[in-house]
Amino acid sequence: MNAPQSEQFERVRSSLRRAIEQLGTRDSQRWNALIQPDLDRLAGALDKLDRFVVRIAAFGLVSRGKSAVLNALLGEHLLETGPLNGLTRLPRSVRWHPPGRDRPIEVEFIDTPGLDEIDGESRAELSREVAERSDLILFITAGDLTQVEYAALRTLRQAHKPLILVFNKIDLFPETERPAIVERLRSLMQLEAAGQPPPTHRPNNPAERRWDPFLPVDEIVLAAAEPAPIQVREEWPDGRVTYGWESPPPEIEALRSAILATIDREGEALLALNALMQARTAQQTIAQKTLTHLRDDAEAQTWRFIQVKAVIVALSPFVLLDAIAAVLVDWFLVRSLSRLYGLPLVRSAWQSFWKTGLVSLGAMLLGEVGGGFLGGNDGRSLQAGSDGFSGYLGAALVQAAAAAFGSLAIAKTTRSSLEAGCTWGDDGPDTLAKDLLDFVEPGTVLHQLRDEWRSRIGLGGLDAKPTDPAKTVAIVPAPKIPPADKLDK
Repeated sequence: MNAPQSEQFERVRSSLRRAIEQLGTRDSQRWNALIQPDLDRLAGALDKLDRFVVRIAAFGLVSRGKSAVLNALLGEHLLETGPLNGLTRLPRSVRWHPPGRDRPIEVEFIDTPGLDEIDGESRAELSREVAERSDLILFITAGDLTQVEYAALRTLRQAHKPLILVFNKIDLFPETERPAIVERLRSLMQLEAAGQPPPTHRPNNPAERRWDPFLPVDEIVLAAAEPAPIQVREEWPDGRVTYGWESPPPEIEALRSAILATIDREGEALLALNALMQARTAQQTIAQKTLTHLRDDAEAQTWRFIQVKAVIVALSPFVLLDAIAAVLVDWFLVRSLSRLYGLPLVRSAWQSFWKTGLVSLGAMLLGEVGGGFLGGNDGRSLQAGSDGFSGYLGAALVQAAAAAFGSLAIAKTTRSSLEAGCTWGDDGPDTLAKDLLDFVEPGTVLHQLRDEWRSRIGLGGLDAKPTDPAKTVAIVPAPKIPPADKLDK
């Protein structure tokens, strides 16, 4: 585990701890009850980091040996196996503490039902739900890949987690054919990465067959979790010769080594990213709840600023003064809403403010000219030049209306920007995820998945041309919960 990755890991832990402390120290019972599920999500993510729990899910069709593979990794027969298909009906988890590690590691294996025992929609939902909760995915197969397996692999890949294809029951194939099996599978991975069409040659021998379609996996490992019994010849001292059956030991060391190597190389980054995604969901939910709870207060506050702005604009006879006053009032409105909601103002919020503000100013200027026409001065002069009270009043009313609608638009845009940008504060989940991905080592699985993770937090690929939200900077401190008295109204 490299130093930059460890630093980012500790930074994520500190951020989660601060968020829980800030959110859980309010006296309002109503508010605490409202956000308790989100606090539990944050607390669970932090606990997983503190105990360094790596969650590994095993998927596959029935009779592919998922439970047997996990038992072999554990070195104990904890999960039921047998000749009957579908012994695993619901996802089950078992714990493993790898010995001889520099730091205590707890691995939680999740055994899932056979994918071909669940209908398509439920299968996809189960795959997404379990994969999202996992840090590493094992896909167990034992021969030719079916369409169900391929569809499941595609669904699992959308979770952006390292995915190891475990070719189980390799003892059923002669040792001379095993290298060819691995090479064929690896060639399919390379073809998919290059975007090439699938091969069409489909011989019957699995060692020669080019599987179609391609395999969206990161690594291929051969295993024999429960090798078939072999016949042995026994010679006795009295000269008798008997024959019996003996079960060879599991061939699981390659898979165990691959799992531990992934944990050692990028375990901290995997755990931190998954924790940040949990925090991201929790903070977005809290932001939505905050906006809903404080809607009445925000509307009342907005109308107060609108009244001030309308009066200033209506009474001022100078265009420049109108523009300055409008910008200042709207600026204070945006800052006031940010403080009320307790959400950070990032660059995207200010960009929205200026865009909407310019439109509002344009409407005000048009209203001033239009008001002159309504007042009967044919638009040849503005308020200061009106030749009668009717012209002045007409321009003032039109300007005030334009100013009011402009502030309403800015308030609406600000609320949307605050909700969308709540995770981009200095210690926000998206900011930390972006920084963590910047330190991912080349050659790792996460480095290969980096563009997918960046897209997940709204950044796009490393070479993307659109505006990069990572350039947003917090203008006010990280999210804070509004005062309890505001929420108990």
